[in-house]
Order: sequence, then C-alpha cells, then structure tokens
Amino acid sequence: MNKQVHVAVGVILKAGKILIAKRALEAHQGGLWEFPGGKVEAGESVQEALTRELQEELSIEPTELEPLMEIHHEYSDKTVWLDIWLVSQFHGEPAGLEGQPIQWVAVEQLDQYEFPKANQPIIERLQCETI
Repeated sequence: MNKQVHVAVGVILKAGKILIAKRALEAHQGGLWEFPGGKVEAGESVQEALTRELQEELSIEPTELEPLMEIHHEYSDKTVWLDIWLVSQFHGEPAGLEGQPIQWVAVEQLDQYEFPKANQPIIERLQCETI
C-alpha cells in the first residue's frame, strides 16, 4: 500500500485570476505547474498548514478561506489527499520565496498549463463554476 500524503492546497483568487506556481525540477512531479500549498504536519489543522505554507512559499497570509473540494489521487509511489481551499483575501504581495516562478492566470487559461494529474479535477471545477 502506498503512503498517503495529506496536502493543503490554496486556490488563490485576485481580480478574477488564479495564482499558480511551477514545481522545482527535483520535486515530485517537478517542472509542472501547481496550486500553492504543502503537506499538513502532525497536530496541524488544514487551515494552519495552508497559512504556514503560503507564508513560507509566497510571503502572503490568507485572511479569507473556504473549503472548495477534496481529491484522493493515486500515483505509482504515493497517494495524495488534496484538501483544496479557495483563498479569496490575503495580506501581502505574492513572491516566489523558494525561487519558483509564479503567475496569475485567468481561469479559462488554466488548461494551457501542464499540471499534475491530481490537479485536473480542480481545473475542471474552476472552469465550470463562477468564482
């Protein structure tokens, strides 16, 4: 059985666009675009994990969060549980603190970027709904 990784994911919204970041080449699914976030540590709530990860990776602090969806996806080496939250308000100006490229993208253009397979349902949902 694969190990399961619980990941807090932020769909960060500003002026009708979504913030995406490019994964480091040496990372799992490296070189692909993603919605920012990271692993939920032991004893942490999803909101705490997401807030910590967004501060560490992007130098922003989410102030309005709401659950969007959950995805369980099996890769050959692990199962990821994506706990996805819509971040509609935040403090700070996003910057790629870990050297990762970041980009604001219109929802309808998300499918022009290459994402990990586990992220496809997020893109489909965003493109079907008005957010």
